[in-house]
Amino acid sequence: MTYARELREYFKPHADKSKAFAMKKYLRGNFEFFGIQTPLRRNLARHFLKSHGLPSISELHQMVVELWTLPERELQLTAMDICEKLAKKVSEDHITTLEYMLTHKQWWDTVDLTAANLAGKYFKLYPENISSFIPKWQHTEDFWLNRSAILFQLKYKRDTDTALLAETILSHTSSREFFIQKAIGWALREYSKTNPEWVRAFIQNNRLANLSVREGSKHL
Repeated sequence: MTYARELREYFKPHADKSKAFAMKKYLRGNFEFFGIQTPLRRNLARHFLKSHGLPSISELHQMVVELWTLPERELQLTAMDICEKLAKKVSEDHITTLEYMLTHKQWWDTVDLTAANLAGKYFKLYPENISSFIPKWQHTEDFWLNRSAILFQLKYKRDTDTALLAETILSHTSSREFFIQKAIGWALREYSKTNPEWVRAFIQNNRLANLSVREGSKHL
């Protein structure tokens, strides 16, 4: 049995149908669930990792793909947690895994964590790859990748490349997509904690959606 299948079998006895129904409804019926809420899921994963260990870097991509193809959403969330534990050790080729996670079973719960936590750390390790991948994400017709291009610097604080942040935002200021307008506001709000003057000037000097302005101004 593969690592991913063993993890699924480990989670199965803790399934809760009533919670699964509520969790599925919360994500608009897009995904199936065991009904294992986050604290218990992370506790179970911790015990599983104690006995099974982390997958090797060479096995990581296959594990992620297999967990992503299994039906229960908790398995995709656990895949991200495992990737985060290995984030400082990943190879340059890990971008293939990140793009897989960002383009399959897309919804905010996996896309946002993958973009801000995993892609953000990957591009810290391999900044030379930003110019190869972020423009591609920025200009594709896939709005989840657009959102990822806007959000990958979310935790960079003083290391934020403001020219790149401005470019990724300005590419999408005319978008009517809720998740894009929200991402723009979120990125500006988060950076305003570090550089409120830049964010204030950016909002004043550019025509942004009302939602983006409201979100981006919350800490100003």
